Amino acid sequence: MSEENPARRAALRALLRRPLLTAESDPEALALVRRHQAELRDWLSRETGWRLQVDADTARLFKTAPTLEDGTHPARGKAGEPFGRRRYVLLCLALAVLERADAQTTLGRLAEEVLNAAAEPGLAFPFGLDGRAERSDLVAVVRLLLGWGVLRRVSGDEESYLAATGDVLYDVRRVVLASLLTGVRGPSTVVATGFEERLAELTDEPVPDTDELRNRTLRRGLTRRLLEDPVVYYDDLDDAERAYLVSQRAAITRRIDEATGLVAEVRAEGVAMVDPDDELTDVRMPEQRTDGHVTLLLAEYLAGRKEAGWDELTDFVRDMAVRHRTYWRKGVTEPGAAEELLGIALGKLAALRLVEQLPGRVRARPAIARYAVEEPTVRVSGQLPKDTGDRPVTDDTRPLTDDTRRADT
Repeated sequence: MSEENPARRAALRALLRRPLLTAESDPEALALVRRHQAELRDWLSRETGWRLQVDADTARLFKTAPTLEDGTHPARGKAGEPFGRRRYVLLCLALAVLERADAQTTLGRLAEEVLNAAAEPGLAFPFGLDGRAERSDLVAVVRLLLGWGVLRRVSGDEESYLAATGDVLYDVRRVVLASLLTGVRGPSTVVATGFEERLAELTDEPVPDTDELRNRTLRRGLTRRLLEDPVVYYDDLDDAERAYLVSQRAAITRRIDEATGLVAEVRAEGVAMVDPDDELTDVRMPEQRTDGHVTLLLAEYLAGRKEAGWDELTDFVRDMAVRHRTYWRKGVTEPGAAEELLGIALGKLAALRLVEQLPGRVRARPAIARYAVEEPTVRVSGQLPKDTGDRPVTDDTRPLTDDTRRADT
């Protein structure tokens, strides 16, 4: 490995961790990407088909989601709460308004423009700013845009707007705004009318008609999934993807390892690219505090079962809340708290591909077996461990994963 490779690897990891880098929020990472942009652009184009755009102020990796069915990595607000439909609609309206806005705008002016846009005939999006909840949704959207670098705060703060005691002035950064969309075609060229159909057209990539190009498409798609998902299960792939991954697994994972430092763990059920530095993740496990402890306890509980009903899991969390209430945050034993804790924990486990949520029940996925707790083995000093005949821990049937990579824009 040349001396340049560690720096190039760090640049690629920075892009995977934060696909939109700006000179203000990520100056060192942006400088690194700019220095190695030619090699990065070549690798990303060859292995993933993703486009990299770099200029003096920004670096944008146009990542696309491996599938359109995964809703386990939503945008989140200040307290980590997931965005709901209203916030996503407000985000789209705010982006449309900012596209036509002056170089500077205020939060109050943005709110007025969003209200006008929401009142457009046919949109069917009733929205007002009379209540604090509605203003909080708009502020959550603005904070997301601040985090992306679309807006730059000049004066004021959002809290004063929420309290109706002041306003906020922003610079609108059009270069960043123009780089947000990652679809493979322009929205104006989409002709379908239904949501699913429009989304499919927006992300559709043509299928090549030669074996060589089809294999390249398969390799790029599998590399994207291995970079983005905590575990790629063979059962989730179609026949062509599964056959290609089985035959080319060593070559694909080696190239990812060399470029990113992610280490492949190959098991009977699939492949996980594990990050030894625990950087390329937006859901950590194990994790401290109440939510992290509940998630870990639930994973252990589900590790010994194929599936469990929602009522059974709620009772389990309620029992754990009583047992650990001294250490958990206040209110965990109050009515409704167990359902809330269970929802948070299952959301994390689903994002980690450890469970699958079905109507009224939860199905454990193979990788959750990593969190099973076995009885401790007590050894007397000088005594050799008893040969139990168990297979070694490196056996190829032991599933595992411990992180997920699906963050940011």
